Amino acid sequence: MPASAPPPPTNPLLGALRARAAEGTPEAMFKLAVALIGHGQYEEAFDQYGHAATAGHAGAQVQLARMLLYGITCDADPARAVDWLLRAETGANDATAGTLLAMIALGGVALPRDAGQINRRVLAAVQADHPPALLAAAVHFGRRPDADDQARCVQLLERASQRGDVVATRLLVERLRRGEGCQPQPERARQLAARLAAHGVPALPAIGAEPPASASAPAAATPGELALEDALQPPPATELAQRPHLLRIDRVLSSDECRLLVACAQPGLRRSRTIDPLTGQPQAMEVRTSSDASFDPVIEDLALRLVQLRLASAAGMELVNAEHLVVLRYAPGEQYRPHRDYHPPGEMARHRPESGNRTRTICTYLNAVEAGGETEFPHAGITVAPAPGRAVVFDNLHPDGRPDPDSLHAGLPVTRGEKWLATLWLRERAYRAY
Repeated sequence: MPASAPPPPTNPLLGALRARAAEGTPEAMFKLAVALIGHGQYEEAFDQYGHAATAGHAGAQVQLARMLLYGITCDADPARAVDWLLRAETGANDATAGTLLAMIALGGVALPRDAGQINRRVLAAVQADHPPALLAAAVHFGRRPDADDQARCVQLLERASQRGDVVATRLLVERLRRGEGCQPQPERARQLAARLAAHGVPALPAIGAEPPASASAPAAATPGELALEDALQPPPATELAQRPHLLRIDRVLSSDECRLLVACAQPGLRRSRTIDPLTGQPQAMEVRTSSDASFDPVIEDLALRLVQLRLASAAGMELVNAEHLVVLRYAPGEQYRPHRDYHPPGEMARHRPESGNRTRTICTYLNAVEAGGETEFPHAGITVAPAPGRAVVFDNLHPDGRPDPDSLHAGLPVTRGEKWLATLWLRERAYRAY
């Protein structure tokens, strides 16, 4: 008989950490779990986080909750994740736990969407200098017209940047360069941009949206007050057509929100794919020549969730009905030929049929396109020009749920410059778990 293969070599570091963890101290089990994650050994890490969490280790409780929330080596279980996060928040006043609880509550499923509780949690995390909370609060205050709130936005971006948040630093560079919420500081902006470039972080495209429409801010909000529920109050829409039902909503997103989406998408851009009608598999096709990035829940943070809640609310839908947000970049000559967003009946079995079809789409332009890049609706005879922060909302289905072929639309070729677009497809029923 052939000799059996020798066992894989034991990693000395993991061996030493396992020996310490065997003594049963929560910190040793936590450190072993962190190391195991770094070595791709997720199942053992899950067990070690579980042991340390049960012993009261707040960091382990948070990390175990993350794995439960995203279904890493287990079935996704938002309810259990919330339970562990509440333990970490209550027992250790953990800022990460509070921020995650606020993020989950925005969906209104695994936790109630209690605005007061969400704002209190985020404020506590801001006071603890937790970077994701600092970034979300900065973007929130950046929507406000008040000069003091604009200055707060810059201050919060500064604090997040000092704590290593790359996205906050990129947003800060743009504000310093343009003098938004502060005096223009071109030399400081140049220095920060140079540091980012040295680490492979590209510059953002020029984005200057009009200030958000006043109707999107709650009347009761006062300068300096966190009121994240403003994401549920979109500005008024203009109806462009009834077949398909087509709306235009201007000034939905702020400059910071548009920049945020581009900054988060740039590292993950890949050639766009389209579902092959014969095989049902995604593949690159000439019908769609853009690049795109999809925001998997694992990479979502509070600021991204708030933008998605704002878009879902502008579309008149719940966030839980939304598929993953997709951000697209169209270079000169690139386009999306006429197509429909709904899944044909024969393909539904491959696309989460329990959630129903794509009933509605919201597309939001993120930058000003030099020329071209309009969205065309041939059956309605409507063409919508890009403008940063402008959204187009349209129905893909008839009221009775039948696909509406009149929803045919196209992204016309960009002839000069580039186009950045965020698209959120919304299903008939819940798609997300939280």
